Order: sequence, then structure tokens, then C-alpha cells
Amino acid sequence: MTEQITRSDRIGRPGKIIAIHLSYASRADQRGRRPAAPSYFFKVASSVAASGGTVERPAGTELLAFEGEIALIIGTPGRHVGLEDAWSHVASVTAANDLGLYDLRANDKGSNVRSKGGDGYTPLGPNLIDARTIDPEDIRVRTWVNGDLRQDDNSAGLIFPLAQFVADLSQHFTLETGDVILTGTPAGSSVIVPGDVVEVEVDAPNAPGAPTSGRLVTTVTQGDVSFDESLGSLPAVDDTQRADAWGTDPSTAEPVEASGLSPELRAKLEQAPTAGLSAQLRKRGHHHCFIDGVAVNILGTKIVGTARTLRFLPAREDLFASHGGGYNAQKRLFDAVGEGEIIVIEARGDATTGTLGDILALRATARGAAGVVTDGGVRDFDEVVRIGLPVFSQGAHPSVLGRKHVPWDVDVAIACGGAAVEPGDIIVGDGDGVIVIPPALVEDVVDATLAQEDEDAWIAAQVEAGHPVDGLFPMNAEWRAKYEARSVAEPVEAQGSEPR
Repeated sequence: MTEQITRSDRIGRPGKIIAIHLSYASRADQRGRRPAAPSYFFKVASSVAASGGTVERPAGTELLAFEGEIALIIGTPGRHVGLEDAWSHVASVTAANDLGLYDLRANDKGSNVRSKGGDGYTPLGPNLIDARTIDPEDIRVRTWVNGDLRQDDNSAGLIFPLAQFVADLSQHFTLETGDVILTGTPAGSSVIVPGDVVEVEVDAPNAPGAPTSGRLVTTVTQGDVSFDESLGSLPAVDDTQRADAWGTDPSTAEPVEASGLSPELRAKLEQAPTAGLSAQLRKRGHHHCFIDGVAVNILGTKIVGTARTLRFLPAREDLFASHGGGYNAQKRLFDAVGEGEIIVIEARGDATTGTLGDILALRATARGAAGVVTDGGVRDFDEVVRIGLPVFSQGAHPSVLGRKHVPWDVDVAIACGGAAVEPGDIIVGDGDGVIVIPPALVEDVVDATLAQEDEDAWIAAQVEAGHPVDGLFPMNAEWRAKYEARSVAEPVEAQGSEPR
């Protein structure tokens, strides 16, 4: 058998480059779909480039995008490899940038021959990590553009384990020494332009010696040769391609919230009290929108955001051994939560242990999370308050997670405080409590709530001016006519005979 590649060997031109279409949960959630099984495409060997090189954006195109990835380099050839033996066929791990030109993506219907096959579209390196020295479920990948961190994920966040790619592919053809498997990119991929410098690093910070690939550096340049229309299909883009390529609103280059919670809608929700929102939900037949039994840790705080969900199972020794340690579901979600999002935790209403503490509160704050809602307890309660992260919970408890809970899954439908919560639901919390609004209803509900608030404020002014509530709250026809005819929100002068 061919000996495995060693860390000191340089990366040569592979016989095959196999890439995965969609593999990270964070990326799948961004795209709104999760594949049931891996799917693949090939990249040409001439696309391989070394660190420190350049990649050309062809003339007449606009959507060249980076994708930081973990690359596996096959050492021992394999055919029909079992899952339990698959990792032993991987010699090395390194960084990759699976560059793609979205202007050409539609032309090849998923094969990506032209959109991913350009010269320099597969930078690899610079260093190899010995696969035998690291845990395949604890490999980190990060990407920077012009020094700004754009991607930060871990192989634990993959929908399918790395070894599965090796075993699955070997069912169909022989994996040979030097073949490269590009294992997919996490959320954060976006468009790059001439002059941008992209750096990708793969490492294993928890392994002995914290081995790293080093920074894989690629600079974008502008090409001056256009595609010849007489030879084949030409680049073409539309709003769908732009949205997929940017992962953001291309007109603003600001993140697009997955739920469609625009700044305007968020501002309306900030003004709307939960009491008014819940009343409007009840009018529309939604009577189970309350997350019961929780109170905010910082009085006067209001939270508005889209739900990211975390599910805990009841503690069981074998399950905690397999899911509780390392880069578990709880840590992954706090590392992945986005700006304006709210982490909602199903702890089965058990307040006798903490479901987060000060370290995770710091991480959520750094990521820009709008808050946390948990029907369990909070450890390091006073420090979490000091950090400033709004948390709705059942209160303080000093015990650690493993006493009662196993962190099990993220971004799934959960039950929190008696309410069903799906990822992307709208969460609003204030002094009256926390409610859950289905995204399809939020525009109608918030507009009706603000209209009702305006009406209630006018009624309150009439009561304060001395009018009795009978006929005013709720308004009868006479009071309704006065309300609709008002030019300013001033009270009607109280007289001996008020509208009845």
C-alpha cells in the first residue's frame, strides 16, 4: 500500500478534487434548506494554487465569492471504505478557499464546471496538519477579508461528519493518494472584489500543540479578457444570484436577516408592548404565544429579535458523555448566534441548574445577540447582569449544566415555557413577559398593535381629563366619532353630559 503523506510534504497537483455542495448547518440555515445526504461536484486540478498567489476576476463579471473550507488530503487509497475506518485514509488536513464565480453558476446546473473551475480557484495550504494527531470533530476553520473575520466555524457544526464524506465517496470510485476533498463552507461566504485579500486558516486549537495550516493568503485582481460569446454561454446575474453570492443585501452590503426582520419592522416592534401584541395575536386565534414563568434580569429591558433555538435533554450519563463535552450544541450556538438574534433555550422548565453563565453571556454579547430566553436557570447571574446581556429566565442557580441537562440540538423546533418556538420566529420581551410571533403574522400584528396603542393613549387622556370609562373604554359610536375626528391627541373637555 502507498504510504501516507507526511506533514512535511508539499501539496502537489491532486488527481481528483471533490467538493461538497452544502455541509454546514449554519450555511444550510442561511440557504433555508438542509440536505438529507451529501452531494458533490468535481473541480479541475488546474484550479489549485498556493498561498500568496492571486486570483483573477474575469472581465465583465461581478460576483466572485470566497468560501473558506477544511480540505482533506487522502493518504492511503481506499475503495468501499467503512465509516469506522474512513478517517485512517486521510493523511493530512489543510486550509482551502473554494472560490466561485456566481455569474456562471446557472450555466452548468450544479456541476460548477465553469463557475468553480477557473485557474487559481482552489488555493490550498500553506501547511499540512497530520490527520492522525487531531479529532475530526474538533477542527476549526476561519476566514478573513482585509483583516476582518468573516467566517468562524468548527467541524462539529457539519451536518455530516468528515469521515462520512470519505466513506461515501469510496462507494463510487477509488480515492487515491493525493486526492483532495473540499468539505464545504460555513455561513459567512460573500463577494470579494479586486484588491481584496482573503486569508483562510484551519487549525485544531484543542489538540496537542494546537496544529495549524497557517494563513492561506489570496489576493483578488481584475482580469482584462472577456468571455467570447461565440463559444459558449456568457456570464449573467440576477437578484437571486446576487443574494446568494453576497449572503447579504447587495445594495447595502449589510447582513440580511433570515426572517426578513427589516430595520423598519424592528423599530415598530421596539415601540409595541407585549401586552398589545399578545392581544392582537389572540384576535387572530393565537392563544399559546406566551413563554411563561420567565422574568428579565435587567429591569426595564426590552428585547426584539429572531429566534435561534437550543434544546436540552434530561441528564443521562451516557448521553452527556457523548454530547455534553467538547464543542457541544450549547457552545456551537453561542458561537454562531448573529446580530439581532435571540437564543431561546428549552430546559423543560427546570430552574435547578444554569443553562448559561458569564462566559457564554460574553460570547453572545460579542456576537451582537439581542438576548437570551430560557425556561431554566442562569449561573453567574450577577455577572451576566454586569455584562449587560438581557436574559429572561426563571432566575439564578449556581449549578453547572450537566446536573440536569444534556445539550442536544440547535435550530430545531422546541418548547420553551409552554410555547412552541421555531427558528426564525419573532421574539419580543419586556416587563410583561415574552411572546412568540409567527413571521407570517408579524407585519399585521405590529401595525394593529401600534394603532391600538394610539387609540388607548387617547382614551387614557380622556379618562385623565375626568371622563368616566363607561362608553369610552371601549368606545361607543359617539366617542369613536370624536376619536376619528381629532386633529391632535388632546383630551375632549369634560362637561356635565359626556357621550354615553
